[in-house]
Amino acid sequence: QVQLVESGGGLVQAGGSLRLSCAASGSIFSINAMGWYRQAPGKQRELVAVITGAGGGSTNYADSVKGRFTISRDNAKNTVYLQMNSLKPEDTAVYYCNADIRGSTLSLRGYWGQGTQVTVSS
Repeated sequence: QVQLVESGGGLVQAGGSLRLSCAASGSIFSINAMGWYRQAPGKQRELVAVITGAGGGSTNYADSVKGRFTISRDNAKNTVYLQMNSLKPEDTAVYYCNADIRGSTLSLRGYWGQGTQVTVSS
């Protein structure tokens, strides 16, 4: 089955950096857009960054992370990354990977990873 696995979360001090990775595996025909979402306790899940599948991919960022975070992907490895710099306490959340994937049935659907915790101390 298709699955997404995130890694790279952890505890960092404000101003520090962290790099998240999300690898897709299984019977994959193709991967379209990939993205990162985050959810803090008591808050709704919000979009952080998205990268499209066409060519090298165009990117979109939430205003709150623009200039600090960078999303990228390695299509050969079916992996998307999120480089997070100048981290702030308000970045603390569980970060989830999302991808639109065509599996063995060729049907396009969205998949979610289990999430990885990012905690930024002040």
